[in-house]
Amino acid sequence: MPKVPQTFFDALAVRTWCGLALAALGRAREEIDAINVYPVADGDTGTNLYLTLESACTAVEAAFAGHEAGAGPGGTSGASAVPTLADATRAMAHGALIGARGNSGTILAQLLRGMAQVLAADADGERAHIDGPGLCLALRHAADSARQAVAHPVEGTVLTVASAAADAATEARGGDCGTVARAAYEGASAALAATPGQLAVLARAGVVDAGGRGLLAVLGALVETFTGEAPGGGATGAARVRVPVRAEVAQASAPDGPDECADDDSGPAFEVIYLLEAEDAAVDRLRERLDRLGDSLVVVGGDGLWNVHVHVDDAGAAVEAGVEAGRPYRIRITHFGVGDVHTGGAGRPLRERVQRAVVAVVPGVGLAGLYGEAGATTVLARPGEPPASGELVEAVRRAHAREVVLLPNDADLRHTAAAAAEQARTEGIRVALIPTRSAVQGIAALAVHEPERRFDEDVVAMTSAAGATRYAELVVAERQSWTMAGICQTGDVLGLIDGDVAVIGSDVTATAEAVIDRMLQAGGEMVTLVLGDEAPESIAAHLEARVREGYLAVDTVVYRGGRQGALLLIGVE
Repeated sequence: MPKVPQTFFDALAVRTWCGLALAALGRAREEIDAINVYPVADGDTGTNLYLTLESACTAVEAAFAGHEAGAGPGGTSGASAVPTLADATRAMAHGALIGARGNSGTILAQLLRGMAQVLAADADGERAHIDGPGLCLALRHAADSARQAVAHPVEGTVLTVASAAADAATEARGGDCGTVARAAYEGASAALAATPGQLAVLARAGVVDAGGRGLLAVLGALVETFTGEAPGGGATGAARVRVPVRAEVAQASAPDGPDECADDDSGPAFEVIYLLEAEDAAVDRLRERLDRLGDSLVVVGGDGLWNVHVHVDDAGAAVEAGVEAGRPYRIRITHFGVGDVHTGGAGRPLRERVQRAVVAVVPGVGLAGLYGEAGATTVLARPGEPPASGELVEAVRRAHAREVVLLPNDADLRHTAAAAAEQARTEGIRVALIPTRSAVQGIAALAVHEPERRFDEDVVAMTSAAGATRYAELVVAERQSWTMAGICQTGDVLGLIDGDVAVIGSDVTATAEAVIDRMLQAGGEMVTLVLGDEAPESIAAHLEARVREGYLAVDTVVYRGGRQGALLLIGVE
């Protein structure tokens, strides 16, 4: 990374800015988390901004690495070791889009995308740099596009701070990049200090807006990129961005507004985020549907790829809306019911760690909702797209607990989950991995979970419940193959018990009956059925009647799993 100030905004400046901004957010991360009270006081705004920008930085570094490789020995003749401004800014925007976390991170991704649309706007993509007026236009477009991406913009938030930065930059548009960046920073700083006068929830907590505070750190890094000094003085890369945190405004000065209940318990229960491949027209319809389902709706992106963020009570409906619009993936569902917010000795709200939490991998949106209602933090696994250990570590962090019980719910995820648990332990979190091999075993474990008892006792009880639950699933054979039950043909219905093919049939209901009969031969008290969205509509009622008539002492419970890969999951306790 260059160690000297940048005169113009070129590809090297993009790289320098991303690195400095990531460092600034890293220093301010805990502070920003601590003042996060709007729109949900979940104490993760600093973390979400950091992870979003980290993804942007990774993409920019990859763009540079690709050009450096092409220009080296054996590389393409005449290739430059430095990407164009267009390539660098597009990489930055794309990285932020695919890595956006939370409400604040999603808005930051759109701010960076808005800037990139101006910085890379020349027809041939070969412009080497832009000057102060160009940077001014980029900041203006960023603020406007971010505001348009939010369904119901609220003043006193990061949107207000971004608009103020763009307004101040416009007044300095005749200067160089350093002058424009400093004006934007100073305008944003003044707007940030005024946010408690615009949002009552901020005034009551005595803090400024957390998202705006994060944006100010990013703008401070922009100043440092072009001047060599962070606002307030200091050498490049060494100075901290000095900004107000505690609000200097009295509680009574904040107006009553739409946030009046933002810090109570009346808001939606889940945060749902996913990437979506879809056409513009489908996304317009999606916005309307999600706006009816919940709040804090932000949809950013374009050119066929979008990042969707919304707070809802029905997480399954929010994901299903994405399925109707296109192809959602990297789906993250977070339950807001864990953790409390209290006011610390310094007068700042701090999110209090809960003593214990459960983190579970689930195969369908219906089960994600079920687990979430039980208080678990979930990671949604799409068929053929198992989560990486990093996603599990992030979920453990989101659970914000001293002790975490991890349920992989898939035999193939055991090693991935073990790696995630080991990583979380290095961060001071006590993690117990229960080797659940199916979501129905996870349901059984969660049913006996009691966070009030000793950790070891709770883990033993949950492990025993999971181990006492036999599991099965019905899937459709994709090809002819040999199995333990004989040769199956493409399209056959396979009944797998404890991971092995036990029944081959042509009818889903008949195959399910045969599987349940085999499982209940060894005894059982409860049958759990989790229906996939491709299972026959009548199968639940038919199987319930079958169990009721043939096994008088056995109860049946039915859940809707949604798109879970299997036609049916079966558990017998």
